[in-house]
Amino acid sequence: MSLLRVIIVAIVQGLAELLPVSSSAHVIVAEKLMGMDPAAPETTLLLVMLHTGTMLAVIVYFWRRWIRAFFQSSSQFKQFVVALILATVLTAIVGGGLIEAIEKIALRDQPHAWVEQLFQRLDLIAAALAAAGVLTLVAGLFKRGSSAEEVETSKITASQASWIGAIQGLCLPFRGFSRSGATISTGMLAGVPRVRAEDFSFALAVVLTPAADARELWRLMKAQHGQLGSVVHSAIEPSLLGAVFAFLAGLLALKWLSRWLEAGRWHWFGIYCLAASAVVALLHFHFGY
Repeated sequence: MSLLRVIIVAIVQGLAELLPVSSSAHVIVAEKLMGMDPAAPETTLLLVMLHTGTMLAVIVYFWRRWIRAFFQSSSQFKQFVVALILATVLTAIVGGGLIEAIEKIALRDQPHAWVEQLFQRLDLIAAALAAAGVLTLVAGLFKRGSSAEEVETSKITASQASWIGAIQGLCLPFRGFSRSGATISTGMLAGVPRVRAEDFSFALAVVLTPAADARELWRLMKAQHGQLGSVVHSAIEPSLLGAVFAFLAGLLALKWLSRWLEAGRWHWFGIYCLAASAVVALLHFHFGY
């Protein structure tokens, strides 16, 4: 695995994972353009490590904000934990149900069907990017900003957490449907202040990422018939390097995201997703990727 390719994929992942533009869509397109196989075992391991790098970037960047937003009192912390659990349960129900339906119905004729088999289809990615773009654009254009007092006193209600969690579940089977873009936009449309929606969305990401990585590793072990050692031995060094670059790129992306969100430029990410959707569709239908 070329170190240059690893670094490029890591930077793409780190930037796009934490911006509302769908990292998976960008990573898959980048891998295809560089002649990499997104389904190869070493590429799967690399993706797991890149997710770990970006998760660490989220923790480093948001830790102080989470303390101010959710840890100032026992009642505030309890309300945050309840909202986090509720959203995660809705994500598992919606996302798990969709994945099960896709694997058992849409892919029923394929042996050892995994929903990840659809992740290389650029036509589906283009459609998901377009859907995420519309949601982000609507939230950015039609939701007003919140005062500092509104942000400080705001709480994530059970209803808001349920909507955010359910929409996050919709993102799981569809590459291109940005998790951060969809959850932050849903929170804004549900009445959550922009900054608080961002805080809660990335707290959810820290809960979701280990489970997603565990699924990737389980799928890799199944594909390798339990013989994961040889893959790890050959890919661990470039994967660790990729995690470092994903971490650094993730910190940069988070600063960019927060600045644009607070400045009322959220809708520009929606416009970008719509443009990216057109480019991905062109790559698929005209160039045959």
